[in-house]
Order: sequence, then structure tokens, then C-alpha cells
Amino acid sequence: MLARVIAFGVLGIEAYPIEIEVDVSSGLPVVNVVGLADASVKESKERVKSAIKNSSFQWPQGRVTISLAPSNMRKEGPSFDLAIALGILYATGQINGSRLSDFCVLGELSLDGNLRQVQGILPIAMACSKYNIKNIILPSQNAREASLVEGISIWPLKTLSETVEFLNNPGPYAPFRMDKPWLLGQNSCYALDFSDVKGQSCAKRAIEIGVAGGHNLLMIGPPGSGKTMLAKRIPTIMPDLTQGEILEITKIHSVMGTLPARGGVITTRPFRSPHHTTSSAALAGGGSFPRPGEISLAHHGVLFLDELAEFRRDCLETLRQPLEDGFICICRAEKSFVFPASFTLVCAMNPCKCGHFNDLKPSCRCSTTQIHNYRSRISGPLLDRIDIHIEVPAAGYQELSSDLPAECSAQIKERVNKARAMQRNRLLGEGIICNARMHHKQVRKFCVLGREENALLRLAMSELNFSARAYDKILKVARTIADLVQSEQISTEHLAEAIQYRSLDRDFFA
Repeated sequence: MLARVIAFGVLGIEAYPIEIEVDVSSGLPVVNVVGLADASVKESKERVKSAIKNSSFQWPQGRVTISLAPSNMRKEGPSFDLAIALGILYATGQINGSRLSDFCVLGELSLDGNLRQVQGILPIAMACSKYNIKNIILPSQNAREASLVEGISIWPLKTLSETVEFLNNPGPYAPFRMDKPWLLGQNSCYALDFSDVKGQSCAKRAIEIGVAGGHNLLMIGPPGSGKTMLAKRIPTIMPDLTQGEILEITKIHSVMGTLPARGGVITTRPFRSPHHTTSSAALAGGGSFPRPGEISLAHHGVLFLDELAEFRRDCLETLRQPLEDGFICICRAEKSFVFPASFTLVCAMNPCKCGHFNDLKPSCRCSTTQIHNYRSRISGPLLDRIDIHIEVPAAGYQELSSDLPAECSAQIKERVNKARAMQRNRLLGEGIICNARMHHKQVRKFCVLGREENALLRLAMSELNFSARAYDKILKVARTIADLVQSEQISTEHLAEAIQYRSLDRDFFA
């Protein structure tokens, strides 16, 4: 007898339908899996066999052929176990499979018949909506992320036996529903806060400007000055995620299997901090089955590169295109994959290899050549793509021992939200939501300068030898500084502050 069950596979971060056909016929007791299946799919026959036997069902004694169509697309992962098991039970007449065509079936089976959590459920649920499939059977651990998609009935189950009972008699069961207001209320749940940071008022000001306009940031300072501490608190002052952003972020993390164990949904801004020994493929994405990298996992959040000068040159250069475009394209012989990568880049580095250049105590031990070689690891094109450069000096004893309350993240976030609201209104219809994403034509339209401001910028460009990209960056940052004080016009004061955030790349890296 022939049975058909619908499942979905994931390629990149997009899902596509797979029709699993199971044929049980007389012959030698052998199981064949066909359809470009990888090792984890082929091994499913052993998991399925044990699960069926341990769930008090009968394993067929004849020849079992399992086909995964379309046969010209690769399949990977253990998420087809449950669909294969149900197909075998249907083909042998042990269950009523008349309703199977109404469901997408997903889940990995343990040897005792329990269902285990699988990856990529959210993109699969979104694809089900696209292909007009209204019901999904899946492990109970995946219910929350799947329920983010409207118009789909989610049926979370725990075992193979329970799945068979549900198909035979669905009356006692009800589809899963998630409390959406509760979900959105988790947006501001952060363990860290800017009130923990003593001193560093200049760095906090620069970070506030960076977050308000979506600008990239570079912090330079000696070890222990608080660069990492400041960076980890940046998500706490970023605007709350919208429901659309939650979907985008959770979709990427679902494919990568990095969703939180409890909840299964990403509700806060991602903060990714890859080690400086990471490879370019891990950072940008790739592999034989291309997967998103760290820059995509930081989508709508922060990518923090600590010890920037210690990263390999090829890793840093891979950031150049996604910083401009907000996505990255991974090309393979068979197919090209586009992964979203709209993130805020925050970098930190020491002023020299020992870390104490210009530090009064202890003194620097590096030679001029060593300092030059260390700083030259950062290319000019990458520096041009970082809007704000700041020095973070070591905090003094008086600042560290002060009992004066520091400004908390909620207060800073309130100003950031007002600036972002002003930007959204100004950029309505432009396809962007923050100043950092403006292209040259939009900069000319929204960053108009007066006579005094033009004279100041002309002087800065000639004296500091800025590039054309740096010219636009200065205007964008000045526009953000004006937005923070709710000013429609960019004044000399706003422009001067923006210029000082760019002067370090010439003074420090020259």
C-alpha cells in the first residue's frame, strides 16, 4: 500500500514542501530512503523502527521504500521522522490516514516514541501559510514559535502514540494559542542597565547618538576602561522590537537552533559577540548547506567585535557589503542565498598591542613600528563605514567610588525613542526608518546646511582629508544629534559634534 504525508524542508532560511511517499510491499525486509537525503535523514529509519515498536505498533516485515520528493533538492535533519513513521503506519493499515493530507507533519522521534524539538519551525509555518496548508502537527516544544504565524492551527503533541490518537479521534484536542500581548511585553526584559556604568559620560553620549540614528560605533581605549561593559548595555536603549522584527529575528534563530529553551521566541534585541578567532564563513554565513552567520544572527540587534585588530583581515572585509546593503548574498554553484544582516556594528580595540598607548600609568612598551602595524590591521574602507569613533579612557578612582546615581537605560531609551519617531515621520515613504540608512540623495534632501555650517564642514573636509563616504556619515550623525534635541535644522553645534566623532580615524590611524 502507498501512503503520502506532507512535510517541509529548509534551504537557507526559506522552507519548501516535501512530499514523503511510503510504499510497503512484499519482499526482503529492507528499508530504502531515496530523494537526495543526507546521513541524518537516512538514519531516521532506525529511529522510526524503534519508535514504532516501542509505541506498541507493528513494524512491517516486507520491503519499505521511502521517497522524499522533489528528488532533485537536498534534504537534511531529523525533522521528517514523525512523517515517515505515520506514513509507514498508514501504509500498513494501523491508523486512519484519511486526514493526513490536511496536515504538515514535523518532529524528530526518540527511540521510545517521544517527540523531540526540531529546528526551522517558524520559516516552515510561514511557508505553510503561503502554500495554503492550515494545520501543523509538531513537537510541543516548538508550539510557541509556530504560533507567531497567523491563520495556521498548531497541534503540539508529545509522542507518536498521542499523534495516532489525535488522527483517529481529534475531538478532545484543541489548537495551541499564544498570548501575543504577553509576548510583546517581554521586549524590555534585560538583566543589564546603563546605571551600572560609572563615569564615561562622553562614551555614553556617543552611544546614545549611535543608537538613536542606527549608526555604527568604534570605541578605542586601554584594557579595563569599560568598552565591553558599555557595548553589552546597548540593546537596553534600543527601541522595542515590532512584531514584524520579532518574526524576522526568530526565523533566523529557529533555523540555527539558537532559540531560548523556554519560550522559543526572540523578544529582545540580539547581541552577538563572536571571538576574534572566528572564520569568515562563521561570520558571514555559508557551508555546504548554507546557513546564516553571526552577522545574520545579529539582525535588528548588535554585532560586537571586541579586540577588533585581532580579527583576521578577510573576516573584517566581509562586513563591508552587508554594512552598506543590510543583507549578505552567499553564492554557490547550485543556488544563491540571501540572508538579512541589518545590524548595528559596535567595535572595541586597544590603542596599541600592549593597550597602554597615551596611558599615564602604566606606560606603553610598544615601538612606533609596532603601533603602526597594529593599527594598520583596520582598513580604511572599513573605518569609513563606521560612523562614530570615540576614545574611552580609563575611569578614575573618584568616578568608580562615586555614590551619585548614574542615568538608567530607561531614561536614555526615552530620548532615543523620541529621536526615532522624528526620523520615521521624516523618512515616511523612503523605505528606511533611521538616519544611518539614508543614501546620498536622501542625505542631500534631509541634511540641508546653512552658510555657517557649510563653511565649517568645508574647513573640516580640507583639514582632515575626509573621504566622500565620511562626508555623508558626518551629515547623518549631525542629523541624528539634531533629532535628539527635536530640532528640524542642523546647527553649527550639531555639526561640530558630528565632526569630532570622525576626526579620530585621521588622528589615531594616520
